[in-house]
Amino acid sequence: MVNGITLAAKPTLFGDLVLLRPVDVADVDGAAELVTDPETVRLTGTHAALDRERLERWYATRSEQDDRLDLAVVERATEQYVGEVVLMQLDQDNRSCSFRIALIGARAVGRGMGTEATRLVLAYAFETVGVHRVGLEVFAFNPRARHVYQKVGFVHEGTKRHALRWDGAWIDADIMAILADDWAAHRGWPDVGVRN
Repeated sequence: MVNGITLAAKPTLFGDLVLLRPVDVADVDGAAELVTDPETVRLTGTHAALDRERLERWYATRSEQDDRLDLAVVERATEQYVGEVVLMQLDQDNRSCSFRIALIGARAVGRGMGTEATRLVLAYAFETVGVHRVGLEVFAFNPRARHVYQKVGFVHEGTKRHALRWDGAWIDADIMAILADDWAAHRGWPDVGVRN
């Protein structure tokens, strides 16, 4: 490995609200709910439907990947699968990767689980893996996610105009990123040193 960074390790990360653990075939029922939840499908701009067999094949291979990390978001209070966070498209030469998160609608949204899961996986990316940049795209019709990303330190870098065609309308996608220096400055907390 040229720069020594990899996503081959599949950690379990603990927060107050959520536990992030490697996805596996046992998560297929939760994943099936995730990829068919109408709000999740809309917010992620997912056009293709995934059937159970395809999900099983996909989840069976996640532990073999060294250029991506797929973690299940599990609510600690109920021990239920509520979504996923993913670091992907690892670029070793430029020490960067992309980030994605998807939560199952009303069961998980608006309760702080997405914010905590994002902070946990970013801490792992910057402090353990050693990436320099984590980027993402968020569609214009998802201001709630954009707010969370800004809260943990992502910065708007530009806009891809008409990046998605949804229900007959063109939707822009904002490009955002957080750098290692941004993370080191506040580690995902908007008020430096204050954690509530």
